[in-house]
Amino acid sequence: MSADTTHEPRRVLPRFPELDTEPFWEATKEHQLRYQFCEQCETVIFYPRAHCTKCTNTDLTWRTSSGEGAIYTYSVIRRSQHPSFMDMVPYVIAWVDLDETFRMLTHIVDVDPDDPESGLTIGARVQVHWIDRGQVSLPAFHLA
Repeated sequence: MSADTTHEPRRVLPRFPELDTEPFWEATKEHQLRYQFCEQCETVIFYPRAHCTKCTNTDLTWRTSSGEGAIYTYSVIRRSQHPSFMDMVPYVIAWVDLDETFRMLTHIVDVDPDDPESGLTIGARVQVHWIDRGQVSLPAFHLA
């Protein structure tokens, strides 16, 4: 998917070096949505961290998500005091359940939150959409 050029607000970006999440951000440069997996107890781990959240194993592997999932819940932001997001209102944030069984807080793009026919509903299928910003690309989602 191509980069979002409709809105180019200032965005808060990660600062490097970043021990736990840097492999995630490196993969975004290639438009890959990565998550961790514990081979010892077969647990999916997201957001990236140094150990398994179930068994505390530190030998985790990285896997690539299909980037497909469904909206668990969402909210329309109509007012933002943060300078990085003021130019975007109204915009949609959502918890998305990825098909690989992890949940991610994200931005839903290319949807009119005021149009009841837009398809923006809980349970709607979504696909990853990349917003290229300098050293990284930010994963967002659009309706599938």
